[in-house]
Amino acid sequence: MDRTWMSANRMSKEYRDGVKDFVRVAVAHAKNKSKDTIIKIICPCLKCCYRDVSADELEDHLMWNGIDKSYTCWTLHGEKKTKSTNLRNAVRDTSNDFERDTYEFDRVEEFVNVVEEDLRDCPKMFERLISDSEEPLYNGCTKFSRLSAVLKLYNLKVANGWTDKSFTDLLILMKDMLPENNVLPSRTYEAKRMLCSIGMSYEKIHACPNDCVLFRNEYASLNTCPKCSASRYKKETAPAKVLWYFPIIPRFRRMYRNEEDAKHLTWHADERVVDGMLRHLADSPQWAKIDTDYPDFGQEPRNIRLALSTDGINPHGIQSSSHSTWPVMLLIYNLPPWLCMKRKFVMLTMLISGPRQPGNDIDIYLAPLIEDLKLMWETGTRYHFYPHMYHLMIFKEKI
Repeated sequence: MDRTWMSANRMSKEYRDGVKDFVRVAVAHAKNKSKDTIIKIICPCLKCCYRDVSADELEDHLMWNGIDKSYTCWTLHGEKKTKSTNLRNAVRDTSNDFERDTYEFDRVEEFVNVVEEDLRDCPKMFERLISDSEEPLYNGCTKFSRLSAVLKLYNLKVANGWTDKSFTDLLILMKDMLPENNVLPSRTYEAKRMLCSIGMSYEKIHACPNDCVLFRNEYASLNTCPKCSASRYKKETAPAKVLWYFPIIPRFRRMYRNEEDAKHLTWHADERVVDGMLRHLADSPQWAKIDTDYPDFGQEPRNIRLALSTDGINPHGIQSSSHSTWPVMLLIYNLPPWLCMKRKFVMLTMLISGPRQPGNDIDIYLAPLIEDLKLMWETGTRYHFYPHMYHLMIFKEKI
């Protein structure tokens, strides 16, 4: 085995002692400790990705492959979630480690800093956001501000699929349970208004019902399709078909302004193990081809490689319905494998909604997205914090 790539800190005495302690704990908590069978233990090394190995193999794997740095609470090996031990600190690389709860939606100061530039043209909205982030939930409360409490609760709503009505009922109940001077909103509408400044902006673009054109740019003032003469509206003011586009440039800007996210965007160059094995897209021939075809782009690790993924769904759950909604999403392949598929980093860019799937005419709907990507690649915007542009690297896949 070629071990020349192994960093010195992984073989430090502290790391070796930590691995031995980890193996002892893992064996002690193994579920299949039978005399007639070989003890199998889940291996958190970078090569195994949590498959079962024998107790003898476990120590070798952790010594030579290193441990998954995101596995900070060893719930698969007997550790309780609330427990923080010296053993965990000994094995992980503390200089590059990050906690999973880094991505919880209660980092209010960071939110405010990130959206400050987005709200530069709306000073009143920004002042209201600052006020909500500094105002305690009730007099004497030091744990939650008005904004952080709403963020926590709304995150639960989204994660568990609560309806607006059920969320309103919860807010009313919690407001009654808290001290009388609390400032928790009592309706979902009020909570959404608080969070609108840190949410996604969107554009509603009318489309031809036959998927011929989008009524934008030179077609923005037309009421009928210039190709098939179909009406733009099914009633006087109701559009026949609508594309919902969520601009990507402000969201990339927010990502680069976040210190942790910006660091993870260079993981493929700074921390990826290069040993001839295919374990990340950066090890693939497609990645190498982009670096060869565009050497200036390839030399800058902060440039983003993206995957475009789409498929049709029926949001109403009725199989006989003719309605079809196509979400179009971007996935960021610069990130480490344990983050690139996280919901936080899967970027919804548009929703194509209509009575039938777009099929080969989907390129009509992708035009706004492609224009933004070309702008970042060819020209750039004044919001970019790094000198190089972005390149769209498409891996064909369906979700």
